[in-house]
This record gives sequence, C-alpha cells and structure tokens, in this order.
Amino acid sequence: MATEPTWDDLFPLDRKTGTPEAEQQVAPEAAAQPYEPTAAELLFGSAPAAPSAEPVNPPPAAYPLASHSADEPLTRRQVRENEGHTRVDHDATAGSGRGSRRGASLRPPRQPKRRRRLGWLWALLSVIVVGAVTAGLVWTNYEPQVRKVMGWELPTDYTGTGNGQKVAITILSGQIGSDVATTLQKQGVTMTFTAFYKLLLAQSPAPTFEPGTYTLQKHMSAKSALAQLTDPKNRVVSKVVIPEGTTLPKTLSRLAAGTGVPLADFTKASKNFVALGVPSNAPSIEGYLFPATYDFDPGLSAKAILQRMVDRTYVSLKKAGVTKAQSLKVLTLASIIQKEGGSVKDFYKVSRVFHNRLDANMLLQSDATVSYGSGGTTISTTDAERADASNKYNTYVHLGLPIGPIAAAGDAAIDAAQHPVAGPWFYFVLVNGSTGETKFSTTLAQHNAAVLQWQAWLRAHPGFGG
Repeated sequence: MATEPTWDDLFPLDRKTGTPEAEQQVAPEAAAQPYEPTAAELLFGSAPAAPSAEPVNPPPAAYPLASHSADEPLTRRQVRENEGHTRVDHDATAGSGRGSRRGASLRPPRQPKRRRRLGWLWALLSVIVVGAVTAGLVWTNYEPQVRKVMGWELPTDYTGTGNGQKVAITILSGQIGSDVATTLQKQGVTMTFTAFYKLLLAQSPAPTFEPGTYTLQKHMSAKSALAQLTDPKNRVVSKVVIPEGTTLPKTLSRLAAGTGVPLADFTKASKNFVALGVPSNAPSIEGYLFPATYDFDPGLSAKAILQRMVDRTYVSLKKAGVTKAQSLKVLTLASIIQKEGGSVKDFYKVSRVFHNRLDANMLLQSDATVSYGSGGTTISTTDAERADASNKYNTYVHLGLPIGPIAAAGDAAIDAAQHPVAGPWFYFVLVNGSTGETKFSTTLAQHNAAVLQWQAWLRAHPGFGG
C-alpha cells in the first residue's frame, strides 16, 4: 500500500516563521499597488500621516512564537496559534482588493470581544449565602448559648405592677410553688417561670398560698405578683351567707344570687343528693346543706358548691359524735329544734321536751313540721293543716320524727339534739316572736295557757314568719 501524505506534506511550514509557505506569498499586484485610503479610514477620518511603501501591518513574521527557536519544528498547536494572528492581520489590511473577504474594507476591523470576568462576584455571593445559612442554624439550635457568650441574654422578668389587663389566677389546694410559677407564666402574668420560682426560693420563710382565685395583671414583675398572691385582700370570692334554720328553696336561691350560677343548676344538682353523700333513705338534701358564711371561688359548678356544704355538715356531725348512719335522725331532730327553739339557750330545753315525748310515745305536735310539709314558710298552722294525714311531716298525726329535716341546723342545734338538759317538760310554746321568749310546761293546762298567750301575740303581729 502506498504511504498516505501527512499534514506536513500537504502544508509544509516555513521553519523560520512557523507559517504555511503558501500564505507567505503575496500577490504581485497587491505588493505593487500604491496606498489608497480604505472606506473605514474615509468614514472615520483616520489616515496615515504620509503614504508609505511599508505595509500597514508588519508581515506575519513580525509575530514570533513565544518560546520557540528558529531551528525547532513547530507543533500543530503553535501553528494554529500563529495562523490565528496571521489571519487577523490579513483581514485588517486586505483593503478593497480581490484578496479581501466579506467586504472587510467597508468597516473597521472587528476587535475580539472581551468577556467580563464575574467569577469573583459569584464566589463572594456563595460565601455570603453559606455563612448566612450556617449562622441561622447555629442561632436556631444554640440561641441561649450564643446569647450568653455574646452578652445578649434576654430579660427574664417584667418591671412594674402590670399593664392594666386583669387576669384571674386560681390556686388549687395542694399546689406548690412550682405549680404557681407555671400558672403565672402561662397566664401571661410573669415573663418566665424562672423569674417567679427563683424569687420563691430566695424567700425565708417560704411563702404559703391560700387556695382560691386572685385578680392580677398581665406583665407584672415576679415581686409584684408574689405580693398580690400573698395578700388575702386580693382573693376573689363569692360570699354567700346561709343563716341557721334556712329551708332548701331559700338556700338554693341565696346560692344562685351570691355565685351567679343559675338556680336551675342548683335545683338539678340538689335532686341527685345521693351522689353528694346524703343517705339514700333521706327524702331530699334538706338539712344537709350546712348553714354558714361561705367564700366560693369563681367558676365553681353548682354540684361542687353543694358538695362543699354537705361536707361541712359531716364535719359538724363528726364533731358531735354522730355517724353517717345516725345523721338523718340527728339532723331531723336538730332541724326541729332550730326552728322551734327560739334562742340558743333554750335549745337544750326544747331538745329535752322532744326526747321526753319520744320516750313516752307521744306525738311531737310541732307546728314547724306541719308548716314545712304544707309548703308554708312560717311556724303557724291551721286546724285543717294539723289534721292533714297526707302530710308526712305532720307530727300532729304521725308518731315519732318526721321523714326528714325541715331546715338547716347549726352546730348548737346539733349539739342540743345530742345532749339535752335534764327536765320534766313535755310542752313548750313560743310566746313572743320578737324576743324569742319560750314557756316550758309539764302539764297540758300550763301549756294551754301559754298557747293563748302566743296566739294573742300573733294577732298583734300579722305576717310573722319563721
């Protein structure tokens, strides 16, 4: 097979200039042609100072290759680089002759565009973005530590006594200081749990908190909040007074008026009295709502309020030595003593009269029980009411105690029911409703005389109620 010609055989290079030999030959007519200004020179007004036989641009040999010896052969890369210079020069000097390509003589030589070097800007932006992301992650995960190191720690406590916006804080029985600190922080009173709790730990002796509801303000300092919570005057309560001898309907009405809880809620809760601890053989919750002055915290339900009153009744019964099984009998007798007794000093005599009658199997003949069973509100009764056998509270007809209490008995009446004084009396009657004067009699004749005295007083004071 014949040997194929190489690139160098086809295009031999000049060993001195490193350019193809064909490109070094200049057309004779181009070399001998006199100088004529180009269209670009005419257009832009630039021309050489005087015609010159020298070419405008030096021949390609004027562009030596860097680091190249005349005796060494050129590499193809060096050839291409040198060729690039040469072609640029030829295009710039060709003029309008036949050797000109693409009408180069009609416009100034095109300068190679220089690309702006913006790499440094992108690098800077990348550094900024990475730094910002890193800083955000560090801040998110280690904000407290960063603040501590940099001295940027946030405040943990407000200053002053609040912003005027009131808030109710409830302290439950059995709660400790940490519970109170948590409540204050959650309700927006104190800025942090730590501010109030540290203040508590610094107190000597440690403060005690009375269960209840207190009115504070939001954004209070821990010191101000502590002062408010330990001042009994700041406790918010609904004060309700239930006098001794008050019947169930009046008790429920007082509770509703004093607490703001609807009367219907109390009525409903009172009917489920067994759930509140009242014996199932009791006809109602009557007698088990202890008469006293109560401070009820806001927000309590009707059931919770009644439960508290029932519990208070059992406290008095226990103090008097009365068991739960005995409670219905004792409270029934105590309620009659409370309504019929007049003054407290007479309670123990009244108790003796009822005990003597019960022991003798006599009718109690209490007008207070008859009136209660008839739906009355006084201790006065009529002959027809006293004769009504359908009234289970009618002690003029039914032997023994009525079926249940007729009012709320206090501690004195309960004690009197358990501890009557010694005496022979079988009768008593109130003779003065204003002073509470009561006459005790051993015989029926003595009693009838006292009854006439009582009736006369009633005629003089119409509308008297018990």
